[in-house]
Amino acid sequence: MTRKIDIFDTTLRDGEQSPGASMNTEEKLVIARKLLQLNVDVIEAGFPISSPGDFESVRRIADLAGDHATVCALTRAVEKDIDAAADALRYAKRPRIHTGIGVSKSHIYDKLRIDEATCIERAVKAVKYARNYCEDVEFYAEDAGRSDYEFLAQVIEAVIKAGATVVNIPDTTGYSLPDEFGRRIKFLMDNVDGIQNAKISVHCHNDLGMATALSLAGVANGARQIECTINGLGERAGNTAMEEVVMGIRMHGEELDAHTDVNTREFVRASRLVSSITGLSVQVNKAIVGANAFAHSSGIHQDGVLKKRDTYEIIDPAEVGAGQSQIVLTARSGHAALRHRLEELGYEFEGKELDQVYEAFLNLADRKKEVYDEDLESLINERDRNENAVYTLEAVQISCGFPLTPTATVTLRNAADQVVTVCECGTGPIDAAYKAVDKIVQVDNDLTDFVVQSVTRGIDALGEVTIRVTAPDGEVFTGRGSDGDIVVSSTRAYLNALNRLISSKQAAR
Repeated sequence: MTRKIDIFDTTLRDGEQSPGASMNTEEKLVIARKLLQLNVDVIEAGFPISSPGDFESVRRIADLAGDHATVCALTRAVEKDIDAAADALRYAKRPRIHTGIGVSKSHIYDKLRIDEATCIERAVKAVKYARNYCEDVEFYAEDAGRSDYEFLAQVIEAVIKAGATVVNIPDTTGYSLPDEFGRRIKFLMDNVDGIQNAKISVHCHNDLGMATALSLAGVANGARQIECTINGLGERAGNTAMEEVVMGIRMHGEELDAHTDVNTREFVRASRLVSSITGLSVQVNKAIVGANAFAHSSGIHQDGVLKKRDTYEIIDPAEVGAGQSQIVLTARSGHAALRHRLEELGYEFEGKELDQVYEAFLNLADRKKEVYDEDLESLINERDRNENAVYTLEAVQISCGFPLTPTATVTLRNAADQVVTVCECGTGPIDAAYKAVDKIVQVDNDLTDFVVQSVTRGIDALGEVTIRVTAPDGEVFTGRGSDGDIVVSSTRAYLNALNRLISSKQAAR
């Protein structure tokens, strides 16, 4: 039997540190439910001392997880941080406090401005203090990837003696090469007295594009926990991508003497969920969960795959929830074909609800030669975005072109079922539409980001718009919208962002 490797997900903590990826508590709970469906071992739910919102997220996720996963809270090696983490985790059935300190010369001398003896003293003190609250304490040796081998071993030995149950060896800057990082883990396995009393964890960043390779090198040399995120989300170039490292272990389990208990069939759904909530799109050629991960355009490849799938695919798409199907959806497809494809994607609709989805599908299919899985995902997401919205788009009509003045007529329906129509001019069709929306909604904001991309291939592809608006208090809200008409997509995205802004402010009253 191979070694069990724990999967420690930090999407809600380190992943959220990616610029533009901040999430509110309700959004974190949605992702936490998906992490539980993935069967991850540990959920790092947040950094409680950092904000009331993070504290509340940790508290509620700890309650949600129950016995199904360990819930972890991050701290610095500071008593008030540890107090806050313990308070947030007080109702958790499987709590873990994650505390630590920088151990590289850069962190010790330049950031902390202390000496090595003080560094070890603070590390030991933090672990002992955390053990007063819970038995499961993880210690992170920040910037271990650039630290001195001997000193790192001293720190790890000291914190294990102090009671650390997990020791996290991060390549915080993504600097290491896989072979060197593997040697570092092996050095600790061979030279730290008491290393058998703790679990080595690896936490690798992707600054040089090697986070997955670094993590697997750590496993090959004795690590028994990997810290990762959905889609590789994280600050700078991101963290180790859970889907990549888990499938790497599945493909090479015997060589690595390793396995995980992750439910890989939820990967694609989890990827799309995180992308939808954060507004950060996944590149089409991303391993495992990218739109092209199992797509074949070369005639040679197509011929090989049709004869025997594994001639060009090392992973069965079904293993990661890609939900491929040979059914080609067009305007001539009926309810049964649509229901079949939706069920393969993980959606269940019946009766009137299915009729509504089918009507939207037909409207889309009339404008496209073929409706792809990604189109259906976008259609469902657009439907979900309109549920419980404060304002919904009833109509938008544009008049523009040289030498005309761009003019937009927009009709919105509010929560009280009142319909309002406004006409405005602008520097372009989208600017005009946004001004018309602003005149109806009347919410102060600043549009800070506007991104357009096609959902699928082809000239008739759906256009998906992602925008970010900033409220007067500095809080950022993301909106998404999709349609065959880019002006309609843009209007829906803007309205989605404003609805989220309004709902957030109403909830805060």
